Amino acid sequence: MAEMIFNKYDMSEVKVDDLSLGPYINLTPVSLPHSHGRQAHKQFGKMRVNIVERLVNKLMRGGTGEKTSGKVIRTHGKLQGKKSKAMKTVEEAFADIAKRTNQNPVQVLVLALKNTAPREDTTRVQYGGISYQVAVDVSPQRRLDMDLRNLALSAIMAAFNNPKTLGQALADEIVLASQNSINSYAIKKRDETERMARSTR
Repeated sequence: MAEMIFNKYDMSEVKVDDLSLGPYINLTPVSLPHSHGRQAHKQFGKMRVNIVERLVNKLMRGGTGEKTSGKVIRTHGKLQGKKSKAMKTVEEAFADIAKRTNQNPVQVLVLALKNTAPREDTTRVQYGGISYQVAVDVSPQRRLDMDLRNLALSAIMAAFNNPKTLGQALADEIVLASQNSINSYAIKKRDETERMARSTR
């Protein structure tokens, strides 16, 4: 029998509809999403790390300042280096998602990643000492990196100074993103990124 993530959710039934993201979303069956950093220093090693573990890793971010609704929210790195605690948070979020949607939470996560991946971004180029912002297509690997970062950041900000737990905030964000809801922070960031890219054409 194939291993299940957290010994609860079957990875073999998860399907990836987005052909460009498919090779980068690793759905290798593992019971515990912890590879002990084996792929950390290998080129394109992230492709071989289970997608649930990559979400766990994104939650272990350092303290940053994120501007939202006109004010800067400090997201202190309370999970920095605490992987077991981050895994428990994701497990709590998955249990909440499964209860709410009656679906495999890994499938809901994959759908959320597909919906929140920006297809265009801007980059700075320089011609003769003058810098310009130009629109560029985003590679699938960077699309996935941006997705995971925005999902994790949204949950951290929603749980900051809030009675809602980080697991509940993460579940809320993943469910909203999977439904392509405009209330999702990651969907707003995707739209903002693509809007800026369109304006530089």
